[in-house]
Amino acid sequence: MASGTIRYWAAAKAAAGLAEEPYAAENLAEALDAVRVRHPGELVRVLSRSSFLVDGDPVGTRGHETVRLAEGGTVEVLPPFAGG
Repeated sequence: MASGTIRYWAAAKAAAGLAEEPYAAENLAEALDAVRVRHPGELVRVLSRSSFLVDGDPVGTRGHETVRLAEGGTVEVLPPFAGG
């Protein structure tokens, strides 16, 4: 099991009530499942609309269970931004 950091931006940061927290998971799906358990409510809704970067690479449409997490890695949660 890898451990690293989840960083929240904008609305995700507001919903989580913190800027970052640790993860311990093998893949992105496991990490996000743990986040949903720790932060039920608004953050769950924000996650459903967010995009994700894993170690700087966009996840895009890949299944979250296929995105492996590295030891010491970073997951960034990017909610939709307003404006254009």
